[in-house]
Amino acid sequence: MRQPLSLQTPHLSDYPELAQVWEDSVRATHDFLPDAYVRLLREHVLYRYLDAVMLVCCKDRQRICGFAGVASSRVDMLFVAPAYRGQGVGRRLLRYAINELNAETLDVNEQNLQALGFYLHEGFEVVGRSPTDGLGQPYPLLHMRLRGTGQCSGD
Repeated sequence: MRQPLSLQTPHLSDYPELAQVWEDSVRATHDFLPDAYVRLLREHVLYRYLDAVMLVCCKDRQRICGFAGVASSRVDMLFVAPAYRGQGVGRRLLRYAINELNAETLDVNEQNLQALGFYLHEGFEVVGRSPTDGLGQPYPLLHMRLRGTGQCSGD
């Protein structure tokens, strides 16, 4: 039987679990990233990125199923544990980010076709592209904006 899921603000003590959800999700969906880069990014997530965003997580009674992070009207993170993919967790987190945290834009790795399809289905459109990721590595990013909102500020 499926356990009820709740949205809540994670605590600092949840950060290791959030980083594990991040890593598990990335390993399931970002097969284009080398292992060493995933390990480096995990450290950035745990010690830099989580503190830089407004966080919301989706939990069942025992564990975190997924989380989103928003800063300056942009979804900077949205990751779902592999066991919970396809169960509405990502949609619920994204809707919260849009409706409660005023998110209108996001970036997605161009090679992550599943995430790109998800965001297109959820009402986002591609408005730009960068040839590198946020650390300057050759993993192109697509810049997306919620349809019907103003111009993307761009970085």
